Amino acid sequence: MTKTSIRRSAMQDVDLTLIKTLDSVDVRGKRVLVRADLNVPVENGKVADATRIKRILPTLNKLVERGAKVVLISHLGRPKGQRSADTSLRPVVEKMEELLPKVRVRFFDDCIGDEVERGVRDLGSGEIALLENLRYHAGEEKNDLAFARRLAALGDIYVNDAFSSAHRAHASTEAIARVLPAYAGCLMMAEIDALSRALESPERKVMAVVGGAKVSTKIDVLTNLVTRMDVLVVGGGMATTFLYAKGLKVGNSLCEPDFAPTAREIMEQAKLSGCEIFLPVDEVVAKELAPGVDSWVVDVNAIPSDAMVLDQGPKSVERLQKRLAEMRTLLWNGPLGAFETPPFDTATLALANEAARLTKAGKLISIAGGGDTVRALNVSNVAGDFTYVSTAGGAFLEWLAGRELPAVAALAVVEERASSRGARAAGGA
Repeated sequence: MTKTSIRRSAMQDVDLTLIKTLDSVDVRGKRVLVRADLNVPVENGKVADATRIKRILPTLNKLVERGAKVVLISHLGRPKGQRSADTSLRPVVEKMEELLPKVRVRFFDDCIGDEVERGVRDLGSGEIALLENLRYHAGEEKNDLAFARRLAALGDIYVNDAFSSAHRAHASTEAIARVLPAYAGCLMMAEIDALSRALESPERKVMAVVGGAKVSTKIDVLTNLVTRMDVLVVGGGMATTFLYAKGLKVGNSLCEPDFAPTAREIMEQAKLSGCEIFLPVDEVVAKELAPGVDSWVVDVNAIPSDAMVLDQGPKSVERLQKRLAEMRTLLWNGPLGAFETPPFDTATLALANEAARLTKAGKLISIAGGGDTVRALNVSNVAGDFTYVSTAGGAFLEWLAGRELPAVAALAVVEERASSRGARAAGGA
């Protein structure tokens, strides 16, 4: 099987060119309902990390500058239809006022209802209304069309800027796109463009680095990527399962013996697709995972029976860096070792720094996503040097696995649906 005959993924069947952006609409004086992901950590009534708020500022600034009346909706946590102080979006207002000092930001204690509708009508052009947690209503997670219609009553157009929630078919991400004219926000388009650039039409050669503890959690990701990548680097505990599948002894390392047949199937598919599976050749091992524990480097063929693999060794890192220099595109999700416990972050940080260096030199297009990966880039202070760093978690993985993202698909077909509604209305007139 060649790269030109690979199976199509669900996202490949979505015509992304149908997605409309804010550049194609006049928003002056209009109520613009913006779905954001403001699921931020809140500690002692204060936003502890404003990264997700900062990522939607380009969309908010564009709308405010163009005179829109912005109605911002989001979820926070998993309240399961019940109100609670620790899942309220009220603390987000203070942080938004800090980040947008020249913009009036109002907060409403609900996201639907007569009082909210009256308040939204009173918004001035260039003002923002932040509504309370969508998940206080059961209709949100049920993708209830009636709930979506109540939300739609608050806007003239809908903008989805919550790529990190795009894998959820919820009322505010999927159903509402069937009710209002729908557009993608700046962050949504940036995420789509970055992942399309890496997966659908990458500059070759292209390498994917996939780390993590268990093969079982990323089977679809690995299966999809071996049909698309030139090189697939397997890291973390997953690499140990692959080594075990090749007949190596892995001692007390994290390993999933039951998934050894799956690993072998993936390696066989890689051969058919012309993708090289890149595994470590030496490892850093220790008797336990703990800070400051004694550790040493061994060949992958000599992992002690009473030790565990915790990071890739120096030969593996050097070999990976050399192969990376031959690449034009890098897609990275997941650390190479037990990153959260130094010194077992060495291989991950080395990869981060080398990828950043090549990117700054104009030799590499680098796209990264996933919580641990982002943390590694931040620890290395190189996140700003990557071509794109995704804040999405589940949605990023779903795209890597080739699955359709309901919210993205909804944006891509909304124009067709709107035309059909118009045709039906004209036919009935």
